Amino acid sequence: MKTFLFQGDSITDADRRREDINNFGYGYPNIVAAKYMSEYPNKFAFINKGISGNRIVDLYARIKCDIINLKPDYMSILIGINDVWHELASENGVANEKFKKILSMLIEEVKEELPDIKIIMLEPFVLKGPATEEKWAEFRSETELRAKTVKEVSEKYNLGFIPLQDKFDELSKNTETTYWLADGVHPTAAGHGVIAKALSEEFDKIHNV
Repeated sequence: MKTFLFQGDSITDADRRREDINNFGYGYPNIVAAKYMSEYPNKFAFINKGISGNRIVDLYARIKCDIINLKPDYMSILIGINDVWHELASENGVANEKFKKILSMLIEEVKEELPDIKIIMLEPFVLKGPATEEKWAEFRSETELRAKTVKEVSEKYNLGFIPLQDKFDELSKNTETTYWLADGVHPTAAGHGVIAKALSEEFDKIHNV
């Protein structure tokens, strides 16, 4: 059985129950896990280790216990928005250059310990909403910097990359932004569906079942 690990912040966490490894929360990990567990019985195991509030430094601090020790065959990572948000809210974010350095370290160390792992990077995204509109210009420009960094790191290490900002921008042209991201950051059921579909399409390119 192959193991797929979801990593990230609150968007990935989605109120999962920490004490139950079979609980994936209400978000895109649950949708993806349901799809593949039903289509390929006993072929895939899924683990969600997203933690609300995490920045890249927090994810890196968990690299041993929450990534390497689990020995996943596949891993998706969605990180970056809190590196922006925490700076704007409390001056405790992570600057883009440091974000790039630590993300690169994380990927290098994971690949060194788990040389056969296949990693999919999801692009961080943001829309104008209740949590972001007050400092919208900064939210958008800084998130775009992290998104560019994630793409660059993905290309450098030959990882899968899923663009999401353009998808949400396009969807929001004819629909309220809060239909997709409740506060401008956290997805609604519809928003999680968008992410799950994109991740499933990318996963279908790399799994060998």
